[in-house]
Amino acid sequence: MMPPITYTHENGVATITLNNPPQNRMSAAVAEGLTAAIQDLAERTDTRVLLLKAEGPDFSYGADIQSWAGQPAKDFSESIAGGVMMTKVFQDFPFPIIVAVQGYCGGGGFEMALRGDIIIAADNAEFCHSEASIAVFTFLGGVQRVADRVGRTKAMQWALTSERVNAQTALDTGLVNEVVPVADLHTRAQEWVDRLKDSATLSHAAHKKLLRAWSDGGVEAADALMAEMAGDILVSEDAQACLPEAIKAVEDGRARPQFIFKGK
Repeated sequence: MMPPITYTHENGVATITLNNPPQNRMSAAVAEGLTAAIQDLAERTDTRVLLLKAEGPDFSYGADIQSWAGQPAKDFSESIAGGVMMTKVFQDFPFPIIVAVQGYCGGGGFEMALRGDIIIAADNAEFCHSEASIAVFTFLGGVQRVADRVGRTKAMQWALTSERVNAQTALDTGLVNEVVPVADLHTRAQEWVDRLKDSATLSHAAHKKLLRAWSDGGVEAADALMAEMAGDILVSEDAQACLPEAIKAVEDGRARPQFIFKGK
């Protein structure tokens, strides 16, 4: 029997796959597998890109709500606090996160996808804040992250109605980056992985950090980080290797070469 989460790491490429049929619910076993993968990634320094995907017809229907019944409020609050902490570590990884979504993506599954940097949706994908349909709210920060991507108006509408947002609407509003035929989803996601695995990882980390600061505190909060970050990245291996060649290309009047980055 396959584990509900598989995690691999090879040549700088990490892959986390949800495999908890029939609906890829975020069960306790799934949460345990995700936590283990996230903890490993947090301790490593050799990751260049992460792909989050799912087996089966649907990405995830969200939480395994059967486990919620009868829980004391204090225990449930502590559980949610742990989930929020885990997903924050995930979203703040200093490398790009690609998410490939097919079929239904709702509740906690949607919230997990929203923590990625690039979302590739199959043309049969549907996104949904289903929480209000059972009188709760988006426990892992989904509604505010949709607002961050597409604006408050649609975020509020989708949370109020629990409507299913199809792939084309998701693309048109800026919720996802691309929509592809379902048969091409994993191929396209792999193309993104291949594009980023040897690219300027430290640059991507800096841009992620600046956008997170902007999301949290606006342009001034992001601006306040830049001077120290600039000093750190200038002395990185990648920048020190690239700069002399880039300068020489300017002096010679030719295009700069395509650099090979180490992510260091």
